[in-house]
Amino acid sequence: MTTGPRSAGPTPATAGSGAPKVVAEGVPSALRPDPGWDDGRRPVAWLRITAPGRGTTPSVRSWCVCGRDLFAAGQRRALALIADHEQHRTLCPRITPAQEGRKAA
Repeated sequence: MTTGPRSAGPTPATAGSGAPKVVAEGVPSALRPDPGWDDGRRPVAWLRITAPGRGTTPSVRSWCVCGRDLFAAGQRRALALIADHEQHRTLCPRITPAQEGRKAA
C-alpha cells in the first residue's frame, strides 16, 4: 500500500467504452478534433450592431483580423460605419488576398 501523493491517471469511462472521462459537465478531459463540424472557414471580420429601441442611440463596432477596430454611435455614424465595414471586407488583404499575376484595373 502506498501512502502520500500519487500522479493522477486516466479514469476508465463507464460501459466499457474507450472514451475519456468528463472532468466537469460538458468538459472533456482531452482535446480531440471533431471532424464533423470544421469546414475550414474562420471568422475574420465582425460587425456588432446595437439598436436598443426608440429614443436611444444605436451603436456599431467593426473588427477585422487586420487590426481594424472602429466604433460609431448615433444613427448617421452607425449607418456610415456599416457601409464602410462592407467596403473594407472587399478590400482587406487579410480577407481577400491579391492573386498573383492579377493585373490592376
